[in-house]
Amino acid sequence: MAMQRHELEGMHQVIEDLDLAGFAVLVGGYLALIGTSGLLVNGILSRISKEPISQRVSKEARDTGFVVGKCENLLILTFMLLDAYTALALVFAAKAIVRREDMSKNSLFFLAGTMINVTYSIMIGLAMKTLIEIV
Repeated sequence: MAMQRHELEGMHQVIEDLDLAGFAVLVGGYLALIGTSGLLVNGILSRISKEPISQRVSKEARDTGFVVGKCENLLILTFMLLDAYTALALVFAAKAIVRREDMSKNSLFFLAGTMINVTYSIMIGLAMKTLIEIV
C-alpha cells in the first residue's frame, strides 16, 4: 500500500503551507487520534456487548486489533488531509485481508470496531482540516 508520488508531494505541500499554529494542530490531531481511538472503540464495544471486551475476544485478537487499528487511524487521517478519499477503500480492503480469520469468528465485533474507528478517524480528520483552515 505504498503512497503514490503525487500523494507524498501533496503531504509535503500540506506541511510546507502550515504556520506554527497549523503545525501544532497537525501534530496534536495525530497524537489525539492515536492516543484516544483505542479507548473509544473498547468503551463503545464493551457498552454494546454489556461485558468487557477481554471476555469476548482473545488477547491475541485484541493485540492485533490494536496494531491494525492504529495503522488504520494513521492512514485514514493522512488520506483525509491529502483529500485522497478514494484511498480510504484501501484501508477497508487491507483490514479485511488481515483480519479475515478473526472476522469469521466474531464478525459483529470486528465490523462494529472498524466502523467506530473509521468514523472517529474521519471526524478527527474533518476537525483538523477545519482548524487548519481557521488558524
